[in-house]
Amino acid sequence: MILQNIANAMPGGSEWIFIIIAAAVLIFGAKKIPELARTLGRSKGEFEKGKIESEKELKDLKEKKD
Repeated sequence: MILQNIANAMPGGSEWIFIIIAAAVLIFGAKKIPELARTLGRSKGEFEKGKIESEKELKDLKEKKD
């Protein structure tokens, strides 16, 4: 779904996705891509965790103020 949205937003359609993937394989190598994906997934999870925690703290501060 996300790749389809990206492909539709790019000029020329979905062939750009294949070009980007091929360039990533050439730059990083096929063995590094899963490691990079795991790292991105972990960092996204940490970001979400921090976001939830900050929203909770903000809510607590608002409740204390009232």
